Amino acid sequence: MQELLQFATAHPLLIAALGAAVLAIIANEVHGSLTGGKKLPPAEAVRLINDRDARVVDVRPVADFKKGHLLGAVNIPHDKLKARLTELEKDKSKPLIVYCALGGTARESALLLKQAGFAEVYPLAGGLNAWVGASLPVTAK
Repeated sequence: MQELLQFATAHPLLIAALGAAVLAIIANEVHGSLTGGKKLPPAEAVRLINDRDARVVDVRPVADFKKGHLLGAVNIPHDKLKARLTELEKDKSKPLIVYCALGGTARESALLLKQAGFAEVYPLAGGLNAWVGASLPVTAK
């Protein structure tokens, strides 16, 4: 403990930078929770797909979608989501799972879908990378 205090006294700028980084991470998580709703880890997403027939929306560009995507996913790139909302209208009562590569764009898309009146929209935590990391299947068909 004494060494920690000595370090903090000798390096106040490093301690301030650490504090700022921690606050930024916390603020980012709080902002994401307030705007994008609950992020689903891959295992919960599988459960929602199997138990409640959730619709899966891939908001990545078409070229990325063709390289590999979740089974049964529909591709509506984030930049075209507003214009193509009618494609999802028939499933407004179903939960929607939205994903991108890492999760950031999916959070923005989830907010847009909630504003459009979709009640249950969940961004996939970690995006496709987390899905693949959990050894879950993807397809290129």
